[in-house]
Amino acid sequence: MWVIRWRENVVQPDGSVKRVLRAETVGPVGVVTRQQARSILQQRLRRATEGQYRPRGLMTVSDFVRLEWRPNAALALKKSTVRYYDHQLERHILPAFGSSPVSELNRTGIETVLSALRQKGHASGTLRGVRATFSTVLQTAVERGYVERNVAHGIRIRSTGVKLERRFYPPAQIQQLLPELQEPCRTIVQVAVLTGLRIGEILALRWKRINLLRGTLEVAETFSDGQFGSPKTRSSHRVIPISSVLQNVFAAHHSRGAQCGPEGLVFATRSGTPLSSKNLYNRELAPACDRIKQLRVSWHSFRHTHATLLTEFGESIKTAQSLLGHSDLGTTLNTYAHVIPDSQRRAVERVSEVLFSSVLKLGEKVEEGKIN
Repeated sequence: MWVIRWRENVVQPDGSVKRVLRAETVGPVGVVTRQQARSILQQRLRRATEGQYRPRGLMTVSDFVRLEWRPNAALALKKSTVRYYDHQLERHILPAFGSSPVSELNRTGIETVLSALRQKGHASGTLRGVRATFSTVLQTAVERGYVERNVAHGIRIRSTGVKLERRFYPPAQIQQLLPELQEPCRTIVQVAVLTGLRIGEILALRWKRINLLRGTLEVAETFSDGQFGSPKTRSSHRVIPISSVLQNVFAAHHSRGAQCGPEGLVFATRSGTPLSSKNLYNRELAPACDRIKQLRVSWHSFRHTHATLLTEFGESIKTAQSLLGHSDLGTTLNTYAHVIPDSQRRAVERVSEVLFSSVLKLGEKVEEGKIN
């Protein structure tokens, strides 16, 4: 057998570089000639001498995540994203590859893990999350010289089964739901359906970002898992118009003694701390849905309702994208369409007309104590 040997640099777990002897069997004598064996050896040496080869790491995946990835992940990723990746690492990746060297991760091994998850019945979304976690961690390994390329790139995951249709709450059901809700949950639902804001964006609203005279609202923060943070994406940081109906809703909420200072939260506990979306759902929204004998609705369903009605009214994809704060809502239209502020104003007014044509009567009943 022809065997070639050469020396190369290897990154040690402590970050130091050590020269080690490598060996590779290239084939049996008679099948592989001496000249062919020498040619293969020259290729291995050329990679090192021309600087095309990066030192291979002996550090395990578990140690790399602990020492290299986690301490620096927060610099580039949102806290919620880091928590999500950590969950995928601890549950699916480290149990399978934690003791393996980073340099030995390969596409076949990653696909084997993903196939096993598929066979266990995990959804395509879970598989994509695991793949994204692999890719993010491996990209860091590439940038730090532990591996030459990101072997998780290009792995495709086919969707299976029938995708569940997102819950759309019709206007009639929303009007039926509102009288069943206590404050401030009732107002929060009104804001959700009239703006399409995410629940985290609503709970982080401050009075200084609502301009009732101009009829605008700025989304600049989000609140989730007990922490304030920046909006989900760059496009999510936006200023949107609010309808005259919603201006009245905010004014009524302000008059009920909410935290009214500029820095005060629009929706807060008595002590001024943020409300919990989970508590609001479990204590108010879900029981109210049960009382009117309707399927339980999620907070995101109100956002979907707003987006659906925008489409029903014939508003452009670009207008909807701007109002909802999506990064991409119709790539083709994004290339040449322009948002017209008047179209945004017209859109939110139309939504409010359909959803709350009787909102003033509802407000009168609340003031008279007919609705608890």
